[in-house]
Amino acid sequence: MALEAQSAAIAAQFDYTDDQVNSAVNEFRRQMTEGLEKDGTSLSQIPTYVTGVPNGTEKGLYMAVDLGGTNFRVCSIQLNGDTTFNLTFSKVAIPRELMVAKTAQELFAFLAKQVELFLHTHHEDHFEQHVRRRMTMSSPDGYKDEHVFRLGFTFSFPVQQVGINKGTLIRWTKGFDIPDAVGKDVCALLQDEIDKLHLPVKVAALVNDTVGTLMARSYSSPGKTGTVLGAIFGTGTNGAYVEKLSNLKKPLSGEYDKTTGEMVINTEWGSFDNQLSVLPNTAWDVALDKASPNPGIQMYEKRVSGMFLGEILRLVIIDLLKDPKVSFLRDENSSSNDWKSTTNIVSDSSVYTQWGLDTAIMSVAAADNTPELSTLRGELEKQLGIYSAGLDDAQAFKAIANAIGRRSARLSAVAIAAIVLQTGKLTDPANADEPVDIGVDGSLVEHYPYFRDMIYEALRTVDGIGEEGAKRIRIGIAKDGSGVGAALIALVAAGMEKRLTTADYLGELRSNAKSNNLTVVPETSATAAQD
Repeated sequence: MALEAQSAAIAAQFDYTDDQVNSAVNEFRRQMTEGLEKDGTSLSQIPTYVTGVPNGTEKGLYMAVDLGGTNFRVCSIQLNGDTTFNLTFSKVAIPRELMVAKTAQELFAFLAKQVELFLHTHHEDHFEQHVRRRMTMSSPDGYKDEHVFRLGFTFSFPVQQVGINKGTLIRWTKGFDIPDAVGKDVCALLQDEIDKLHLPVKVAALVNDTVGTLMARSYSSPGKTGTVLGAIFGTGTNGAYVEKLSNLKKPLSGEYDKTTGEMVINTEWGSFDNQLSVLPNTAWDVALDKASPNPGIQMYEKRVSGMFLGEILRLVIIDLLKDPKVSFLRDENSSSNDWKSTTNIVSDSSVYTQWGLDTAIMSVAAADNTPELSTLRGELEKQLGIYSAGLDDAQAFKAIANAIGRRSARLSAVAIAAIVLQTGKLTDPANADEPVDIGVDGSLVEHYPYFRDMIYEALRTVDGIGEEGAKRIRIGIAKDGSGVGAALIALVAAGMEKRLTTADYLGELRSNAKSNNLTVVPETSATAAQD
């Protein structure tokens, strides 16, 4: 009974009440607004220069490449215009020597070569059809380049983005170290090497995988209105949403299409409330942060994402093992163990090692409703080297793991609720019957039992959402943001490029006409009819 009472008391420390959820939603919205007005805030609110989301009717063949770690993926995506697509891809490991190459050119030449090999294998026809068409009013360069692939480049390293296809590398992570590339435009580095190979490919967009999740979901989900939020709840967590341009007050350095009145914002919400004004902060949260590589930052992510939940649970277990007042994972003799044995933990159990408890075992605990929790007990043995754990031990483990998981889901609901309220979609009379669509990806929302149910439970308690509003919020899985999503951003970029180029060209014609006292160029143009 002492163990049951102690585990219940610990679980209670991970409660996140309805009032706390509402306070956090209000603070999240305040920090969102602050991030839209200036730099250097908790929520970075990074403009992506993507000014529209797809609606599922888009057609065409686009490319995407993904440099996210030790592998490089090349994809082509045929958009069918009916919310479906066909995906072809290849993947290759990055040679270790190129991860620490002397020059950026060495790495990016390798990447461009993979694009060439992919095109030769899957799209040989594009080499034959690399043609140019006659000059038209809407093509100031004298040709249409419809036979040139638009490519979305998912580059999962810190960059300072200054345009839809412009971004300078801030620093390398994940084992890469090529100082020569720091401060350079990664899109230009790739484009230069592609051009050396004379490939019919243009790097049209620099892509964040969260933005890609938003785009992929918006293309594939049914409904009149586009998806408002793409979110990742997995090893890490982040979200990107559609914001009104009128709310974006901080200066933008790059060109973008103003006609939509919107822009996709990458929140970088892992750093929400680093000040801990509304986030929970147990002794185990404090210990995890102190021992982490980046103490004091990413405080929201450290309470939500899969990378950290297992470590929080491990720290609790270590404290329980040290507590002389409770008998946790130890037996006086076999009579106190329902399996008529005694519990043993191997000396090199990963439970004694930082990051040694995989969050996946929490999913096992949540899903195991067998009377003896035999599935969980089997995993304790298999994953952690804990042999013959008693039923009371497994029940304590499950209660604490469930409390940590539930807190994560309720904190996830805070970000979702704040962005839904920020967009005003629930109160927009023009879309009164339409769902508010949200695309999510990541191991927690995909594999953790009842995670989405717990998110909805919290959403129903939020002022301005309630029972009825929560019914209209549709949370659906969106896969492959770095592939399909990146291709869709390339599509948006191509359309934006055409509008901007056409507008500049017509503006120049008008200027020349006025200087020569001519009035042949209309102020508003239906250039499509002139092609």
